[in-house]
Amino acid sequence: MPSSLILLTTQAKALDDPLPCHRENPQLWFSDLPADLQLAKAYCQPCPVRRACLAGAVQRGEPHGVWGGEILARGAIIPEKRTRGRPPRRTGRVKS
Repeated sequence: MPSSLILLTTQAKALDDPLPCHRENPQLWFSDLPADLQLAKAYCQPCPVRRACLAGAVQRGEPHGVWGGEILARGAIIPEKRTRGRPPRRTGRVKS
């Protein structure tokens, strides 16, 4: 499975239709907003080089972004990204 960026770029240029990350707003793939990252993941799903893209990103240890339909943070795949800051306070919690 190809993993280098050069090989992926060559494969992408050979396709008739531009890849989603080249067709859509590229900032979605590196956004800090969880909704943007989920949208980028959805755009990646039908991509013909999705698996090779993910394999290459994992091999290179990409620090962040959406690669191959998965969110990477600090080089590891995570299911979703949370917003920065303190999580919202839970309501209905009884203090003891």
